[in-house]
Amino acid sequence: MHFNEEEIENLEKIYRVNLINSCSGYKAANLIGTVSENNNNLAIFSSLVHLGSNPPLLGFFLRPTEIVPRHTYLNIKENQYYTINSVEKEFADKAHHTSAKYDKSISEFEIVDLEPEFINKFPSPYVKSSSIKIGMKFVEEIKISYNKSRLIVGKIVELHVNDDMIDKDGFLNLCKAEVATISGCDGYSFPKNNSRKGYQKPK
Repeated sequence: MHFNEEEIENLEKIYRVNLINSCSGYKAANLIGTVSENNNNLAIFSSLVHLGSNPPLLGFFLRPTEIVPRHTYLNIKENQYYTINSVEKEFADKAHHTSAKYDKSISEFEIVDLEPEFINKFPSPYVKSSSIKIGMKFVEEIKISYNKSRLIVGKIVELHVNDDMIDKDGFLNLCKAEVATISGCDGYSFPKNNSRKGYQKPK
């Protein structure tokens, strides 16, 4: 099949969303935990990107905040701290439901029955059942003028990982915990093995 620019723009909305969201391939599934004045909030994201190891930076993309309130964004801007947590097969259904648009006063932790966990007095909640828990501090945001989305950049200040997932060289074997990936908006996959190719140099 071939879609030109005009045809893409004229596709039925849901068809276009599914097509464009899935054509870039598999993405990481992560739960971002934040805290508001009265609540622990949780939302699933599939837009996490690695931005550097020294300093250790991760970014994620937010759709425009002008039209729909983004509670994760508001909480991060207010408190500066947030957590990124792996999604695993055993609770992927619960994690996916955090994408529903609840009022800010409602805790998604409670709605989906995932337990928040506070570690080392870190100011934002982790997901207790996640094998990988990352404590983040907000660094900056970059607004993309073309579609008004935002790249939220944060620094890793804490990292909690299940011992059996770490190889001798520091590589995290995500397959051991059945960590989820997302294709499109709602297609979950669970890789079963890794094929590592090693660091490459010119021949």
